[in-house]
Amino acid sequence: MKIQLVAVGTKMPAWVETAYQEYARRFPKDMPLELIEVNAGKRGKNADIKRILDKEGEATLAVIPKGNRVVTLEVTGKSWTTPQLAQQLEAWKMDGRDVSLLIGGPEGLAPSCIQLAEQRWSLSALTLPHPMVRVIVAETLYRAWSITANHPYHRE
Repeated sequence: MKIQLVAVGTKMPAWVETAYQEYARRFPKDMPLELIEVNAGKRGKNADIKRILDKEGEATLAVIPKGNRVVTLEVTGKSWTTPQLAQQLEAWKMDGRDVSLLIGGPEGLAPSCIQLAEQRWSLSALTLPHPMVRVIVAETLYRAWSITANHPYHRE
């Protein structure tokens, strides 16, 4: 199973790149974690936010392979404990499809992305900085995998 992390926004600070890559490289070869960045629309004083969201949504949907399970990251989604996330990971593997996790931009995800979601996942009731979400998702998925593989990382 491949896990695809599709995130709106490019040009992340170096610490985000470093932290994300640290966790992504730890994933086993049979479960790679791949980051795909989608350009965020230009936001200004008189920006048409609906149009920007729609364009970000189109770009996001264009990179999701047909048949993938789509899971959106949303404040209003379901929160999982680490053991529950490990169970989700196992369920996704048993499903036999690759997984696309979607992270929106400053205003969240486009309605078209939300409609495609089979599951909605909330990392926190707090609004988190979008660059940080990439790192948190990579770490929590790696920790969940470590539970399923009985790897010592989870017990550290």
